[in-house]
Amino acid sequence: MDLTTLIGLILGLGALIGGFLMEGGHFASLIVGPAAIIVFGGTFGAVIIGFSMEQLKTVPGFLKEVFIDTPIDYMGAVEKMVETADRARREGLLSLESHLPEIENDFMRRGLQLVIDGTDPELTRNMLEMEINAYEEGQNLGVEIFNSAGGYGPTMGIIGTVMGLVHVLGNIEDPSSLAPAIAMAFLATLYGVASANVLWIPFATKIKTKTARQVAQMELVLEGVLSVQAGENPRVIKEKLLTFLPERERTRTVTTDNAKVGM
Repeated sequence: MDLTTLIGLILGLGALIGGFLMEGGHFASLIVGPAAIIVFGGTFGAVIIGFSMEQLKTVPGFLKEVFIDTPIDYMGAVEKMVETADRARREGLLSLESHLPEIENDFMRRGLQLVIDGTDPELTRNMLEMEINAYEEGQNLGVEIFNSAGGYGPTMGIIGTVMGLVHVLGNIEDPSSLAPAIAMAFLATLYGVASANVLWIPFATKIKTKTARQVAQMELVLEGVLSVQAGENPRVIKEKLLTFLPERERTRTVTTDNAKVGM
């Protein structure tokens, strides 16, 4: 489970509901079936209209990505590339083929296979960059889907509120029921705005953030593969690849290396 997603949902929804209850509201008054049907049904319907069935089939995978934590081991990738570079310098590029099954990173394994096959360095770069771009485009689909839901949600909420007010004003014979009915009508707006800003838009942001971290690792691997192909010194490769690490991890790595030197 991705703890930031879980904590964010609990905090966001808890703050909204908790604030309402602190004002003297009752939780049951927040549950209105027709408003929920209008807002969520309308939002999902609009999203379905805007995307193809093949694209919509990816939604469960993107939801899994939002809720499941997938750590990015930047330092592990650096160490594996340095180890591979050292082996290539000592035993030759062709010796790497027998070690490919040991590499868990699929992108790294495919890149090294291109090197072993003797692919031109420029072609290797182009092919790996195309794979990175394809990955980004695939991930952007999830961002677009959830951002679309975030855009439609508030609008559907307003539509639901207007529909509720039309119904209320069309049955105004009992003035005493007017205020509660209007309050219920405005719940549709609440559902729309809250779902957009607590669920759909944050989900899109989460996918975008995880994509950026994955792409950073892929670019690290790309540079490492090209460095191995060029026969660069493993120590130089390590220093080069460390620049791809997030600032916090890079600082921690440098501190650790300095401590080892001091020992």
